[in-house]
Amino acid sequence: VMSSSSSSALETKIFQYIDEHQNDFIKDLKEWVAVESDSVQPHLRKEVIRMMALAADRLAALGATVKLANLGSHQLPDGQDLPLPPVILGELRKDAHNSTVCFYGHVDVQPAKKEDGWKTDPYTLTEINGVYLVIRNLYGRGATDNKGPVLAWINAVETFRALKLAMPVNFKFVIEGMEEAGSLGLEKLLEEENQCFFSDVDYVVISDNLWLSNKKPALTYGSRGNACFFVECGEKDLHSGTFGGIIHEPMTDLIALLDSLVDPTGRIQIPGIYDSVAALTEKERKLYESIEFDLEEHKNNSGVKKFLYGTKEEILLHLWRYPSLSIHGIEGAFNEPGIKTVIPAKVIGKFSIRQVPYMDLSVVKQQVVEHLESVFSKRNSPNKLKVSMPLGAKPWLADINDPLYKAARRAIRTVFGEDPDFIRDGSTVPVARMFQTVTQKSVIMLPIGAADDGEHSQNEKISRHNYIEGTKVFAAFFLEISKLH
Repeated sequence: VMSSSSSSALETKIFQYIDEHQNDFIKDLKEWVAVESDSVQPHLRKEVIRMMALAADRLAALGATVKLANLGSHQLPDGQDLPLPPVILGELRKDAHNSTVCFYGHVDVQPAKKEDGWKTDPYTLTEINGVYLVIRNLYGRGATDNKGPVLAWINAVETFRALKLAMPVNFKFVIEGMEEAGSLGLEKLLEEENQCFFSDVDYVVISDNLWLSNKKPALTYGSRGNACFFVECGEKDLHSGTFGGIIHEPMTDLIALLDSLVDPTGRIQIPGIYDSVAALTEKERKLYESIEFDLEEHKNNSGVKKFLYGTKEEILLHLWRYPSLSIHGIEGAFNEPGIKTVIPAKVIGKFSIRQVPYMDLSVVKQQVVEHLESVFSKRNSPNKLKVSMPLGAKPWLADINDPLYKAARRAIRTVFGEDPDFIRDGSTVPVARMFQTVTQKSVIMLPIGAADDGEHSQNEKISRHNYIEGTKVFAAFFLEISKLH
């Protein structure tokens, strides 16, 4: 193990190299952003495959051995077969004395068009001054989600090579091109490779999310799951002049069912739904007190006038560690402009429950079905009720006292001069759960993008500061991991 003085001298040398080469790193990102690797739209699949080849070449240039794992094809709703982009499995150095770190990232992006409200061409990385002149933002689709962080990791590895330094850890890479379209085929590949590619992996690192604040770094240790439900009522279309007032209307039944799900304070009304939620400990509550989170800034960013809760702690608790229920829409109802006096025959209400650790998906489904059947039975309606759960993703939770989190915390302190916030994600991160379940290794989510980066929206960006300092964090993190063994 290195002494702290030789360690800090080494860090200084590494950070200096990263600062001196930041324009090269931005040029690399510009080249990647220029590829329209949108995995959602079928006509751009060839661009995703081109992007995978570009990323594979970049790893090969590092000296990594690269395998492109073929995932076959998938069928579109119109029956067309479309090739799935391959997944990159990369490997650099195999020293039995070193820890092996596997980095996961994706190089596909969400759809983007200039006319959707972008200030710049989404596929031309454009540097513009931020609100504060010291911040310069790099605008482009994929800048923060996820091409920027993937390149930052690669550039951190490249820095050790360029300075002819011994690699502090062994590196493995899993880079995919279908994350924005549901990571098709990835879980099966991980299972197939678990005994082989992942057998010597010690840690898995994912950098595919954002800080909670615009300025303060964060480490993410949990995300909620998501269970989507369809509730269907009714048989065939009828005229309201002929039947209105003398039948049980499917839409009225459905509105009553949806109305029974959640109360005005946001509390879910399904009996037993909170039974498995872990009780909040004093120690955990304290974690929430130190988190930097500006309610007014969050309101302004989202355009919301009022939250259900008045304090930072209550808002974060309800966003991260308590379940929530959202109603998304009604299929089969008339939704055009104007009026149409039809009684819809069959309507399907759609809602989802973001569930938290210890909530069992099968139990949640049973509780939902029993609740809806109970409400429906009291209406004495002859309509048919059908409840289904087409999608269920489980929550993920890591231990912040794991050595991997401590190493990341030290790396952040080295670069940013302050401890990170420990945060959870209110949305679902299937890939973190997938890696943890399949490989049974320590998984960490280590974001480098700021809260206002606008992933998935118009004018997505990463600041030059976050991109370059994020690269330094990754380099410092490699050194910290090497001290764990």
